Amino acid sequence: MRILTRYVLFDLLKVFLLTLTGLTLLIFVVLIGKEAVDKGIGLGPLIRMAPYLLPQAMQFAVPGTMLLATTSVYGRMASYNEIVAVKSLGISPMTLVWPTLILATFVSFIAVVINDVAVSWGMMGVHRVFLSSIEEVTYSQLRLRHTHSLGKANISVRDVDGHRLISPTLILQASGGRPAWTVSARDAEIKLIPERGRLVVSFNDFELQGAVNYSDPGKFEYEFSVEDLTGSTEKNRSPSNYALSEIGPAIQEQEQVVARVEQANVAQAAFGMLTGDFELLSDNSWNANEKEINNARTRLYRLRTEPWRRWANGFSCLCFVLVGVPVSVWMRFSEFIASFFVCFLPILIVYYPLLAVSVDKAKDGVFPPQAVWLGNIVLAAIGAWLIRRVNRN
Repeated sequence: MRILTRYVLFDLLKVFLLTLTGLTLLIFVVLIGKEAVDKGIGLGPLIRMAPYLLPQAMQFAVPGTMLLATTSVYGRMASYNEIVAVKSLGISPMTLVWPTLILATFVSFIAVVINDVAVSWGMMGVHRVFLSSIEEVTYSQLRLRHTHSLGKANISVRDVDGHRLISPTLILQASGGRPAWTVSARDAEIKLIPERGRLVVSFNDFELQGAVNYSDPGKFEYEFSVEDLTGSTEKNRSPSNYALSEIGPAIQEQEQVVARVEQANVAQAAFGMLTGDFELLSDNSWNANEKEINNARTRLYRLRTEPWRRWANGFSCLCFVLVGVPVSVWMRFSEFIASFFVCFLPILIVYYPLLAVSVDKAKDGVFPPQAVWLGNIVLAAIGAWLIRRVNRN
């Protein structure tokens, strides 16, 4: 029995590790290229981003690699009649299956850790590198496209000479009751001030058009908040980017926020009725309060859903194996690509739609957060039924 166990595990680990290395490198290159194209980042920032992108590449590679290794090994064993030979010796085929299930369980725990690191440390690390490189990114985009969006503003130039912008025009959109305005200049320079978290654009010999129109041969500076430019702050940080260790305290804090907002809403309604100030009960005031409550509750639902989603995503490795083993044995494909796609088809049709629907409904508070395991449960049930049938035949 131990010989069979070592035989299966050795084959499985050999295929798994080789495939994981190749697939991770492929996805890693794709992620690097995407960052370079989307954000116009140069070689230096890309090198600094590389450690943070590696967990993200592994996050996508591990489940697929586990399925590919399983279909490759068991498809070959079935096509070479090795499973039939084991049965002829009076040995249960489950002897060949249990080592893979145990390995898949172990890999699933590792996948949970990788998912957690990828969406927290990895995503936030990429964000920090981008923040520190935003000056370089802006110059790169202006050299390439001669225009670049800076939050609610857009800057365009005729040319870029080193760090000097030739004939720049900055258009700031109207917001907060303030009218739109435009500043154009002979030249300008962009400088990042990290300690202040500001990106400063200095215009020379400028002309300002908007609520007030005037020209000046001097210097005009406009500052952008780096966090506003990226649309990400600690306050609006997505629950998807929290580490598992941070989610518990964040849930408690958000529960307090929801309670405070609901109490403030009740207090406002009571005060309006007692004082006869029905303006506080008007549709405009009430709709604003309801929107604030709904936003607070939605964030709470997302925080509660996130740990369950991380664990469900990680244990997709085990669920994939539960389907991959019997389907590979049943189809008896020696060609692992054909076996892989035959196994992946039911996963694509069943698992991912159920996962997407359950996650969306859980984030909206319609389903309990545990519902994100629905796809895993259905896939595991199908796999267990198929394994039972294969074991009986």
